[in-house]
Amino acid sequence: MHDIMDPSGFVLLADAVPGIIQEIRYYSTYNFIGERIDGYEEPVALLTREAARALKEVSFELAVQGYRLKIYDAYRPARAVRQFVMWGIEDTDIRMKPYFYPDLVKQELFAKGYIASHSSHSRGSTIDLTLFDMQTGKDVDMGSPFDLFDVKSHPDCRDLTDEQYGNRMTLRNSMLRHGFAPIDCEWWHFTLDGEPYPDTYFDFPVSSAYLRR
Repeated sequence: MHDIMDPSGFVLLADAVPGIIQEIRYYSTYNFIGERIDGYEEPVALLTREAARALKEVSFELAVQGYRLKIYDAYRPARAVRQFVMWGIEDTDIRMKPYFYPDLVKQELFAKGYIASHSSHSRGSTIDLTLFDMQTGKDVDMGSPFDLFDVKSHPDCRDLTDEQYGNRMTLRNSMLRHGFAPIDCEWWHFTLDGEPYPDTYFDFPVSSAYLRR
């Protein structure tokens, strides 16, 4: 077990993978809770060295096809996950329901696997991402937006156009080729196989300053 406050095995993803776009949703208020999440002190992505190295290979491969990677979330402090859990259990606030879970009661988000009481993100080798099309200057159409908690976000959902499904497979196949494993309910979520800290849920803040201490 490693020290949960020790960021020495982590890197700033923008330094490790040139050309990524970062839209760190939990630093902003545009997320399923509707406010900045605990522990997000800067809108940057942090990742373990090993996961960043693998993602760099994905980035190179997809750049040849005209895409850049857009990152929504990477390392997530355990305190952020605790906030998710408390919001799910106690908080009556549902102001973001129309955008992120229109067809679910928020308590169902746990039972259906969209929110976990312990997140693989806190182990530092999990990433949420999409593709950005350099030719059009827009996000690639994946058929559902990031963090839409709905069957439509399941990677194998066929209630999509062929183009949308194909876009998902472009991202998925590249991630799989470079050692990342998907999950069955979110097309944007991948974890590095053989991750370096499989049993440690880190809790240091998302901050480049903390990383450099």
